[in-house]
Amino acid sequence: MPLPKRADILDKVYVRGMACVEKLIPDLIDTPVPVPGKTRQVIRTIQEALSGIAEQFLELHDKIDSLGQTVPCIAPDLALWRALHALSRHLLIGSLTASPPGIGIWRKLHQTYDLARQQGITRNMPEGTTRPLQDEYYAAVLLGCAQPASFTAREILFLDAYLESFSSQIDSNRDKPDRNPVMFWIDPMRDAPATPCSRKPPPQETPVRYFSCGRLADLLANQLEALDSGAGAKQLELPEYAATSAGRGVLRRLSVHWGDPGKRRFPRRRQNYRAQVCAGLNKIYQLFQKRPVSAESSNWMIVNESPDGYAIMHVSGKIGPITVGDVVALKTETGNNWQLCIIRWVLSENQEHLELGLQILSASAVAAHLALPSGTDGNACRPVLVLPATPALRPEESMVVPSGMLAGHSKNLVLIIEKDNIEVREINTGQRGEQNGQIEIYEIETEQQGC
Repeated sequence: MPLPKRADILDKVYVRGMACVEKLIPDLIDTPVPVPGKTRQVIRTIQEALSGIAEQFLELHDKIDSLGQTVPCIAPDLALWRALHALSRHLLIGSLTASPPGIGIWRKLHQTYDLARQQGITRNMPEGTTRPLQDEYYAAVLLGCAQPASFTAREILFLDAYLESFSSQIDSNRDKPDRNPVMFWIDPMRDAPATPCSRKPPPQETPVRYFSCGRLADLLANQLEALDSGAGAKQLELPEYAATSAGRGVLRRLSVHWGDPGKRRFPRRRQNYRAQVCAGLNKIYQLFQKRPVSAESSNWMIVNESPDGYAIMHVSGKIGPITVGDVVALKTETGNNWQLCIIRWVLSENQEHLELGLQILSASAVAAHLALPSGTDGNACRPVLVLPATPALRPEESMVVPSGMLAGHSKNLVLIIEKDNIEVREINTGQRGEQNGQIEIYEIETEQQGC
């Protein structure tokens, strides 16, 4: 087939295919995890198509380059940009569905960008595109650096929109290793995302690329400060989601992933024993009442653990909604008590496979009710969980509440705890230790106490 004809057909396939992909992506927000079998098959078909489209554009680019020809509808830089975009959408869809990327996708993305670097066109913004090749590439890289398994689908879409505007803030002109936490390295021959220099140095004698997130981390800090001071998302050129409690929680987590990823605090030990898991704040509240009510739980296998958490794999039982940022109660097969944990990441390779990463919040909790100040809309007592002070982890008592419940309310709250007697406390909320789309955790400052 003549090269111009092939380019024309590929151009039409790309335009039609990407329109379908962009229409599908918002629909993945409410897809449950694990993804149902039929939906997963559709997603895999689309990801394979995106990988195939990228491969076709790379082959077209090679032919244009080797033959020295030009084609009317696709310039060499546009062919590479479209290959990068197709691969980045493949990775985005995997992140939205808590599934690992396809084999070889990261390596293909890195090597496609290397072609652009070799030709000196990384700053080009081909006609009909929205950003230069470098920004398109680093948007995908930064999504990988953010550990997407630790975000919900809605948060991933917010992150994608954020990177649409701010992926240009990275500094890619680094050619020396640096232990600074904002430095990352990429080995184009590895099928893997970027690695923080502070967590793991690159192998000796391996040619790698370095980049810094320093400017991006500073920008995030300034944006968070402005949002906390009352600035609007639109004023800061941020998506509207940034103005919500959950959106600010996402930005805070990003500032850690990009600005100070650090090392794992504790080594993990492989395990192979069972545990029960109860998910969701309302169900867990029933477990920690003075007179516990049996709540639905499921069976899991603990595959590794450390002093501050677990990685667990589902074995049997109804799971219910599983969402990053939500709380679960876990009781091991040899334990008598329920531990309160927060879901830090979710991974599902197929319909029958589901893994969770849990961080332990507390070895125990107390069920309580919280009454907001008089005159508050819907002024009823709301169920919450009180976490006892733990000297090595949490010096003050804390309170777990649904996300957004205390918006605009931090003082003159009434906490009601059923112990031997009814304990009533007037409290203020102190420092916030957690903020996401599911829960928030605040330190408790007691004003007065009675019974």
